[in-house]
Amino acid sequence: MKKIKRSIFWFRRDLRLQDNRGLYEACKSSEGVIPVFIFDQNILTKLKNKKDRRVSFIYDSIDLLEKDIKKKGGRLLILAGDPCEIIPKLSKSLKVESVFTNEDYEDYATKRDSTIQKKLKTDEIQFIGFKDHVIFSGGEVLKKDGTPYRVFTPYKNEWLKQVSEEDIKDYNPNLKKLLITKPQGIKIVKAISDIGFEYEEYKTKAGEKEAKKLLSNFLKRIKDYDKNRDNISLNNNSHLSPYLRFGCISIRDLVRSSNKLKSDGAKVWLSELIWRDFYSMILDQFPHVEKSAFLPKYKNLKWSGKTDHFKLWKEGKTGYPIVDAAMRCFAQTGEMHNRLRMIVASFLVKDLIIDWKKGEQYFAQNLMDFELASNNGGWQWCASTGCDAQPYFRIFNPISQSDRFDPEGEFIKQWIPELKGYSKKYIHFPMKANEETQESANCIIGRDYPEPIVDHAKQREVALKLYKIAK
Repeated sequence: MKKIKRSIFWFRRDLRLQDNRGLYEACKSSEGVIPVFIFDQNILTKLKNKKDRRVSFIYDSIDLLEKDIKKKGGRLLILAGDPCEIIPKLSKSLKVESVFTNEDYEDYATKRDSTIQKKLKTDEIQFIGFKDHVIFSGGEVLKKDGTPYRVFTPYKNEWLKQVSEEDIKDYNPNLKKLLITKPQGIKIVKAISDIGFEYEEYKTKAGEKEAKKLLSNFLKRIKDYDKNRDNISLNNNSHLSPYLRFGCISIRDLVRSSNKLKSDGAKVWLSELIWRDFYSMILDQFPHVEKSAFLPKYKNLKWSGKTDHFKLWKEGKTGYPIVDAAMRCFAQTGEMHNRLRMIVASFLVKDLIIDWKKGEQYFAQNLMDFELASNNGGWQWCASTGCDAQPYFRIFNPISQSDRFDPEGEFIKQWIPELKGYSKKYIHFPMKANEETQESANCIIGRDYPEPIVDHAKQREVALKLYKIAK
């Protein structure tokens, strides 16, 4: 590539300076690089809650990124609006020759980028994207016959065969190339109110440095990840998913870190990272999954669940403590342990007989780490409608799941304080406690904590019949 005098680097799902492929290529190919971030109004207007934690997380990450860029002698232009209008206009006014960015594979993003590329082409400006958000994109890991995998394990095995040092190399840009620019006639975002949102507090800290700190801490205990990852009370996972989703840390960094360690825990964690690539591939190769079941036979399942049950599920008032604790935690933090995601999803679909797409949408609106491919893949796995999903007859028992993965009831008591008086014998299903035990616990079922809204054993049979009919 010939030397470019001036270019734009457009930050999107890559809110970091280190190990940023697109930024590295922009600095390598250009004499000067103008860093830009745009709050995309086409995405933000779909968010009903104007006190969205994720927007606050992005805003704080951008603020930290801007400060880091200033230290390097540049300036981050923080804008808001429609990128299809802003990028071409900005590129022309700043007389750049190229716009660099990292690829985004979701349907809206690919259409947006195609529109921008066509507009820039009329002004003879290049639009150049690089793979950064995944190790392998949609069509890179295929079966020998050229078709995409539908089952994870063979995909994983091929992924492991193909991955090389080149795929996970560290891209550190020459940040001395970053420029200070003051474009005329374009409003700079200076406060979160400028994009129509209010600041909402969230549990984690934002930014690249925090992501690196979390990774460092996690690597100290990763050797036991395979043993401890499902223990809800320990909450011993990496907590890196929001940072990975918004690109405060690179997927290559995580894979490199895993590869340096030879423990069983590191291998299991790497497998989880490969699941992320797998679901991204599924969304790319089978785009119909965004709107319907991956498996056609389950496209028209007859969901008979009640609207008020969906409301009680969201509020954490189902009468099943592990489900309710998970949903109350989710409502307050936007976070949920992976084991809990499986439990509450299975309960919604196979106990309450409610369409998985409703649960998927609710998670999409509230998850701090929401990523379309992974969220869709996870929900379809639990609903048995997806690729390599759990069999339809595998139905989680919320009581035994609770007893197994929160044995002392610590997580339940943290989020349902009214149940603190119950021993571990009854904490997982207090409905079975007699009246004397309930009074001793100072929590009467039906008065202080709801009775179960469904009978798990009966609903299990309803779910099995539903799927058998569909088959």
